[in-house]
Amino acid sequence: MKKQDLPQDESNLKSANMTEVLYVTDENNNYTTANSVGWDIKKAALDESLALINERIEEAKQNVANNIVSPIIYFMELNKMDVQVLAAYVGMWQWRVKRHAKPKIFKTLSESVLKKYADAFGISVDELKNFNGK
Repeated sequence: MKKQDLPQDESNLKSANMTEVLYVTDENNNYTTANSVGWDIKKAALDESLALINERIEEAKQNVANNIVSPIIYFMELNKMDVQVLAAYVGMWQWRVKRHAKPKIFKTLSESVLKKYADAFGISVDELKNFNGK
């Protein structure tokens, strides 16, 4: 793509004051880099991805409210983590994190374990313990 043809369409990158570096050709057909705030096709893909993420967050919130999963699942989704990533952050085996996702088990967790989760999510232990999905 020629440098002068690089799209500068409105996107989520611009609203976050970010740009994307792309390889383009200059007027002498030499490769160089240029910044773009995005283009329509990329914006559509990002919007679709964000919509799916927001659906997962809302589903997790509803599942917490219905006592199907513990608040760990909601905050994991909110922070765009999966079990593997969260397990690495809290320094536990994945099977333990999955077990802690059960409401009955979550209620029995010690303050020190809850603190690990709260620190990983950037919230307080009270926020984690008292989140009910409503």
